[in-house]
Amino acid sequence: MGMIFFPAIDLKDGKCVRLYKGEMAKATVFANDPGEQARDFELAGCRWIHVVDLNGAFAGKPVNADAVESILASVNVPIQLGGGIRSLETVELWLMRGVRRVILGTAALKDPQLVHDACAAFPDRVAVGIDARDGRVAVEGWAETSDITALDLARKFEDAGVAAIIYTDIERDGAMGGPNVDATVALARSVSIPIIASGGVSKMDDIAALKASGGDILAGVIAGRAVYDGAVEPRAAQALLDA
Repeated sequence: MGMIFFPAIDLKDGKCVRLYKGEMAKATVFANDPGEQARDFELAGCRWIHVVDLNGAFAGKPVNADAVESILASVNVPIQLGGGIRSLETVELWLMRGVRRVILGTAALKDPQLVHDACAAFPDRVAVGIDARDGRVAVEGWAETSDITALDLARKFEDAGVAAIIYTDIERDGAMGGPNVDATVALARSVSIPIIASGGVSKMDDIAALKASGGDILAGVIAGRAVYDGAVEPRAAQALLDA
């Protein structure tokens, strides 16, 4: 089906923000109305929207529910949501409310059985978020780095029925230095689960580089700050991936 371009809406205190290397203290507010922002993305030709409840990732439970609800009410395109989803009840809650796909991050490392259970209960509607710092998995809103490598964690879910893995290189995220193309493509070639690239996309050339190296195998690419800064135009980005 080719690569999908996902614009990112990161929610902090009900607003759309971007962090620098995952630090909550370094948040830049880009939009006050998440629903309106989502609508703009849909009008710009986006086929999916990637949403993260940043407060939820730290709190371990949904915090920006009202903002997520406003996004769901504002668009018809599918939404994938991560941040603070740590139980089967929360997975079910969001899927019933209209989220197309939930992302399990911290839970994937600390409670891998939850991933298996969620995938069994909701086939093709559960993704795993693997956020890595120097190749090792970070959790709890990136506040903790574990000893396990991104590849080892990804391999744990080979047979679980995971819809996709969202792979983020934290050192690149929000830093506008370009994505870690080599690490992302290497991960995609090492597991059978579709990989979505995230972190570091700063310009159209970065999207072109991901497509050139991994267009045959990557499922998509997520961009946040570059979209808000105007360096990446969603319609043009999707056209480049479709070309």
